[in-house]
Amino acid sequence: MVTMNAGKPVLKLLAVTICSTLSLAAGTFTASAQTTTEQPPRRLTMKQTIALAQERSILSMVNENIYAAGYWRYRSYRAGRLPSLNLAAGIANVDRSIQPLQNYETGQISYREVFTLGNDLSLFLRQQIALTGGEIRLQSALQRLDQFAPDNLTWYSQPITLQYIQPLFSYNAARWDKKIEPHTFEAAKVEYLEAMEDVTVRAADYFWGLAMAELNRDNAVRNHENSRRLHRIALERYKLGSTSRSEVLQLELRALQDSLAVGTSEIEYAEQKNFLASFLGLREDTDIELEIDRTLPGITLDHEEVLARALQNSSFELNRQIALLEAERGIAQARGNRGIDVAFNARFGLSQSGDTFSRAYSHLRDQQVAGFSVSIPILDWGMGRGRVKMAQSQAETVRYQQEQARADYQRDIFTGVMEFNAGQAQCEGALRARDIADERFALSVAGFERGTVTVLELNTAQDEKDAADRSYISALAAYWNSYFTLRKTTLYDFLSRTDIVAAFGDDQFDKLIE
Repeated sequence: MVTMNAGKPVLKLLAVTICSTLSLAAGTFTASAQTTTEQPPRRLTMKQTIALAQERSILSMVNENIYAAGYWRYRSYRAGRLPSLNLAAGIANVDRSIQPLQNYETGQISYREVFTLGNDLSLFLRQQIALTGGEIRLQSALQRLDQFAPDNLTWYSQPITLQYIQPLFSYNAARWDKKIEPHTFEAAKVEYLEAMEDVTVRAADYFWGLAMAELNRDNAVRNHENSRRLHRIALERYKLGSTSRSEVLQLELRALQDSLAVGTSEIEYAEQKNFLASFLGLREDTDIELEIDRTLPGITLDHEEVLARALQNSSFELNRQIALLEAERGIAQARGNRGIDVAFNARFGLSQSGDTFSRAYSHLRDQQVAGFSVSIPILDWGMGRGRVKMAQSQAETVRYQQEQARADYQRDIFTGVMEFNAGQAQCEGALRARDIADERFALSVAGFERGTVTVLELNTAQDEKDAADRSYISALAAYWNSYFTLRKTTLYDFLSRTDIVAAFGDDQFDKLIE
């Protein structure tokens, strides 16, 4: 009865295994039929994988375009600080209407029909002064007015006019842009480097993800071969009466489970390979073979050095300064827009009018216009003061948030350094555990063949061996993830002892926007 009850699940597993084996065989046949058209396998080390990702991945192209947007924003800001030359014209402005006209002798106003054709042309040079927020304009203008009722022609020229406009208490946007925009552009350059280092981190993760999948697949294949061989040995021993039917069924069940594990691991391996190929910009059918270098650099990082380089090279301090400046700008803008508006306007130049073009430019007369304009709100119900207080509260909140962000940043770096420094010992321990587990499994297999080890002990040794293999690959992946994360945080290569910013160079930044 025990044998029959145990045989039913075995038959079910056997049917599933046959289907799985046939599917794998069909896939293998199809793959072998296409070997003549597929590309040869591409062997990749972790270093080559990273280089390929930074060169060909879509994420790298996205990072380049994000940097280009920051570059052209800064170029636009710089162009806005330079003098601008503009040409303006009004052509064929016809005015046929009834307008009020005043007699200059009597002051009496009467409505008369007006029929005129106006044309004007002006050329002006404008320069903004960031320090004061004022603006200087140099202008040359010419107007022609044709009057048809009565028939008359008038030219009016302003050969040169110099004007200066100076707001006294309003918000000076140019001054704050001068403070913030250079920091913003530097942050864009550093953030591009950090984004490229993020590509490095992701490429390494994909590399070790495929390495883990490859390990699981290879272990599954070897385990299936071993379990089938040991099952055959158990059958021979059962015939001789040296083992029980239960142990034979346990090994048969293990062989079926290992067969199913082969199919599952093949699917996982294909999935991880496609992930890596897609990230690297390779064809989906590219056959990738990994070369895993298990040697570690053997370096120990100092927390103070890592923190100093992070604050010096990364975008954290730049973005922190930008956030504080933005908060101060919000206060200045609220104060400047409280409602009090005072501006000084001065204009000096030459002008003349005449019935001919030449007379409009002869015997020029000088003109001087200067004065202040003042606008003061009498009753605004505290709206302006409220805006200032709100901006001050927001600025104070930003300061507290930045202090907390700095503390969190320092804590994260400390934790990252601790994890990295402990990583090498963990890798060495995992390697030793793997060697022990491999040796123990080999001894268990030999002992089972001699009849001194039970099936339960053999299965335990095999599970421990597989777990030790996975732990070792996981330790290597965690070690390099920790290193590349710190390299991204500091923008410093601790192996070559060089800044990534210096290694990249400003000329390389220029190539990104060519």
